[in-house]
Amino acid sequence: MNVYTEKFDRVTLVTLSRPQVRNAVDRASAQALHAAFVAFEQDDGADVAVFYGAGGHFCAGWDLQAAAVLGAQGTDPEALAQALDFDPGQAQPEAPMGPSRLQLSKPVIAAVAGAAVAGGMELALWCDLRVMESDAYMGVYCRRFGVPLIDGGTVRLPRLIGLGRALDLILTGRKVDATEALAIGLCNRVVAPGQSLEAALELARSLVVFPQRTLRADRASVLAQDGLATAEALLQEWQGGRACLADALRGAARFAQGAGRHGKF
Repeated sequence: MNVYTEKFDRVTLVTLSRPQVRNAVDRASAQALHAAFVAFEQDDGADVAVFYGAGGHFCAGWDLQAAAVLGAQGTDPEALAQALDFDPGQAQPEAPMGPSRLQLSKPVIAAVAGAAVAGGMELALWCDLRVMESDAYMGVYCRRFGVPLIDGGTVRLPRLIGLGRALDLILTGRKVDATEALAIGLCNRVVAPGQSLEAALELARSLVVFPQRTLRADRASVLAQDGLATAEALLQEWQGGRACLADALRGAARFAQGAGRHGKF
């Protein structure tokens, strides 16, 4: 299997396994990744997902070997474009790399080892949090071959690290190591080589213990506020949070009984 899913209590692990091509994504693996994350979204017994690449690399992007075969077969670029078109009104649109057009209600954590480049970097950007190994790296490596960013890279990267830094990475296609990625906010944690999966799973386990309705409401507000006027964003925040007030009262009662004092988790 190119993609397989495991459950650890309320954490879902989705693994991309095409190590022979550094987990580059072809059409079949894109469809499998999309299906795996749709299933996670629909699973009431899962709260957080971890996205991992087997064999030492997160993902090297679009499978250019498979794309070269399409070119050799005389595939019409317009026909290819039409096959990848999508309607933003679709509930579960599929992207060229698979899940990167999905807007999930639950968080996903990327466990990044080795290369997360080109479309693989876009998959990492789609995730809420990124845990990188100290010898891992990112980069818009597709710049060299004229392959466009069509899995959210031009949208999510500037929102994450700012316009100037995003343009630097997008235009130059240069390598970004884990130290720089942490410094500019491209990743959230850096761990020792070989430790990204366990660190990401531990981070996921730390999230599932919280009241999930409130966590998801706050996450949804953060993701949806970009580009809104302050008043609209505040209204949206309130509309999501008001449904969580019963949870807030229960949490206040636990605090009054001695739970969570002095910042204890």
